[in-house]
Amino acid sequence: MRFKIYLLLKCQLLFCVFSTGNLVSGQIRYSIPEELQLGALVGNLAADLGLDVKQLPARSLRIVPGSRKQFMDVNLDNGILFVKEKIDRENLCGPILNCVLTLDAVLENPLNLYQVEVEILDVNDNAPSFPKNEFRLDILELAAPGARFPLESAHDPDIGINSVQTYQLLPNDYFSLDVQMRSAEGTFPVLVLQRSLDRETESTHRLTLTAKDGGVPERSGTAQVAIIVTDVNDNAPVFPQSVYRVSLLETAPTGTLIITLNTTDFDDGPNGEIIYSLSSHTSARTRELFDIHSKTGEIRVKGNLDYEESRLHEINIQAMDRGLYAMSGLCDVLVNIIDVNDNAPEVTLTSLSRTVSEDARLGTVVALFSAADKDSGQNGQVQCQISNKLPFKLHSSLKNYYRLLIQHRLDREHTSTYDVTITCTDAGKLPLTSKKTIRVEVSDINDNAPRFTQPLYTANVMENNVIGASIFSMTAFDPDVGQNARLNYSIMETQVQGASVTNYIAINSESGAIIAQRSFDYEKLKTFQIQVRVQDSGVPSLASNVSVDVVILDQNDNVPVIVRPLPEYGSTATETISRFAEPGYLVAKVSATDADAGQNARLSYQIFQATHHNLFTISPVTGEIWTIRRVVNKDASKQRLVIVVRDNGTPSLSATVTIILSVVGSDTEMFSNVSVLTEHPGFNSDMSLSLVIGLGVISVIFLVILIILAVKVHKSRNGLRGQHCSLGVCYCFQTRHSLNGIQKTSRNLQIPPNYVEVFGGDPLSQSFRYESCSTLQSTKRDFMTHNTCRSSTGKNYVRNESIGKSNPETMNSVNSSNTINNKGFDGHIRSLLSNI
Repeated sequence: MRFKIYLLLKCQLLFCVFSTGNLVSGQIRYSIPEELQLGALVGNLAADLGLDVKQLPARSLRIVPGSRKQFMDVNLDNGILFVKEKIDRENLCGPILNCVLTLDAVLENPLNLYQVEVEILDVNDNAPSFPKNEFRLDILELAAPGARFPLESAHDPDIGINSVQTYQLLPNDYFSLDVQMRSAEGTFPVLVLQRSLDRETESTHRLTLTAKDGGVPERSGTAQVAIIVTDVNDNAPVFPQSVYRVSLLETAPTGTLIITLNTTDFDDGPNGEIIYSLSSHTSARTRELFDIHSKTGEIRVKGNLDYEESRLHEINIQAMDRGLYAMSGLCDVLVNIIDVNDNAPEVTLTSLSRTVSEDARLGTVVALFSAADKDSGQNGQVQCQISNKLPFKLHSSLKNYYRLLIQHRLDREHTSTYDVTITCTDAGKLPLTSKKTIRVEVSDINDNAPRFTQPLYTANVMENNVIGASIFSMTAFDPDVGQNARLNYSIMETQVQGASVTNYIAINSESGAIIAQRSFDYEKLKTFQIQVRVQDSGVPSLASNVSVDVVILDQNDNVPVIVRPLPEYGSTATETISRFAEPGYLVAKVSATDADAGQNARLSYQIFQATHHNLFTISPVTGEIWTIRRVVNKDASKQRLVIVVRDNGTPSLSATVTIILSVVGSDTEMFSNVSVLTEHPGFNSDMSLSLVIGLGVISVIFLVILIILAVKVHKSRNGLRGQHCSLGVCYCFQTRHSLNGIQKTSRNLQIPPNYVEVFGGDPLSQSFRYESCSTLQSTKRDFMTHNTCRSSTGKNYVRNESIGKSNPETMNSVNSSNTINNKGFDGHIRSLLSNI
């Protein structure tokens, strides 16, 4: 029979689909009876929704039961909605006639929501039952026919036709049964006295009361009614009203007075004293919430009221006198509960995409949630919102359902995580608020190219570096993460001195460290530029370039090279000096070069060893060697000087040269006679004749040497410049004043304003000054009359400072001309004439 009822109810299945917006696509309604077996068919949900069964697993079709237990589920293989848990309508809905179980069917990819309503139909699975198996009634014998005696009603948890429909009383001579309707509890039986009772005839009456429902099959329950006939007290208490209606806020505190009842009893004494109580018709829950004072009839709140639990409470009040044969009266108090905003909105998250790509399109759904309030009316109206500072917005497509959408473009580099706080507030006078925070992670895309920290780098590397050592490190930054931020460094192909840059430099592709591929030589390569490229590993990858200037730093790795004087015998150079040289006489000049640069090429000169340390000095800057004092007879004829040239590097490197100075010339008496002869012209003639005769067999070369020595002696005595005239040209020799020389020895030197200066080489050159006389005289008389060279503004002089640089042959010739003390006067004259 249950199966037939099930088939009958299945034939009454209702199905309706209607559009409600973008998110909720339809609504389905089924009707099933209660107490179905597990796995029983409810309906073909996939077919009713028009879904492809093959796509159900991929779209993750699932049933969201809401706050109740999940009684049903869907089979993803065939789309059938089936019973998952046994359903008892009485436990699920109680006395509510329309028992509907609301489910949410959610589909992903794309996100859709369908509302499914399953009506649970009542099945007559409960029989009516009375609170007690036997009822006892005391009825006075004075009760008049027509007196009514309410009996306790039977209870059937089923509803509608399956609940208690009628009562029957087995036939008897005194009583009949009247069934009355009650506003909240349905029908209840009332015994009606048909004829007067006579206790003496029959003191006890036993009746059988039967309650029947209207289900198929019909179910019934019975109870025994024992009627005791008593005498006396023949007036029952009477209420002014049979039904009282009051309203009460659900927040009414315990002890609140609801109503005070008052009854009338015409009896006297104890038969007129009334005792109030809750009748047996009052439910257990009502007894927990309300109480009545037995003497005053005051009904007060006993427990905590809840509008959401029950909106109406019916209190059955019984008033009984205290007579020997007590009589009672009944009334009903209906308490209407008024809703108060005492429930905050409830936020239920239905779907959430915890990770969203930063290039997600505007309008993409991030989350779906519902917000509901158990309160009613305005107190149950809910409004949700989020902060307007977030790149999201809320959109409501169905009552109480909201979608969280992307409103603005996302940028993970700016904000990688959003904590979205959803605030839902009801519309009550004192609004209540609920908050729920969901976290949304923004996933990265490769939208940022790597960037170097500087627009240009300079890498300084010391020459003679170790091959394979890191000489510089650069860092690039990519605000992306993961694979998009993995950087790869490389050197772009260029040419350095005609060769590939990879022959010189390499780079660590992961760290950006630049590695030397060879040992650099500052003297060959001072600087070059490379292009470094950094590229991330994203798809597609992004890259940036930067220039790096590689500067080779000089190291003191070159020893000074002495270029003058050039040694003639091994490592020894020879020079000559006149025995009559005055203090401040320029003896020689040492010149050296250094292939290094800067301080490493800054040279200084020093006399390391000397035969006589007090005879010579050297300029530490120019390398010019000067006499400190006159050469005396006790001085050795061979003077040995060891000159050391040092650079200013760390550590300092040096080179040495040995100079052998030969002291030439006789005694000073010859030159004294020569000076006397210059003062007596008559003697000059005889002296000249004697010299010509005496020196006829002597070479012209020896004569010239004597003339030079005589000129030197004359210069030292008269403060005049030394000169020598030969072949009509007078040559004046004077050492160049050096700012870096010895002040004591050079302070009396006179430098002509116009002269020809010949340098032996750069950077440290040795020079002599030559002054050309305007008159050419070749007679010995002119020499003896002391025809000296005079400086004149009308004469032309040439200054040449670049002979050694521009013409090596000229430099060599000048070098030859500067070594008059080494190679003799004649050779020196020939060299000078060729230069002039």
